[in-house]
Amino acid sequence: MKVLSIFIFIFLVFAFPARSAEKGGFQFKSQPEIEQVRPKKPVRIKLKRLSNGKYMWEITGDNVEDITKADKKLRELLKVE
Repeated sequence: MKVLSIFIFIFLVFAFPARSAEKGGFQFKSQPEIEQVRPKKPVRIKLKRLSNGKYMWEITGDNVEDITKADKKLRELLKVE
């Protein structure tokens, strides 16, 4: 009985979607008003303190404006010229 039900299930899974796709039942439409919105990646800062007490940092990110803002803010906070 289990074997018969498995064969029937497999037949139904593969037979009906193929028929409805041929008739145009399944169609995927592209909607241009829907866009994939990706979150903004943050600026990453690696701050290092040197042995003489000064600081150096490495800033990485995707947006140049965010990188320059972070650099300016670090220079203000650490009072570096």
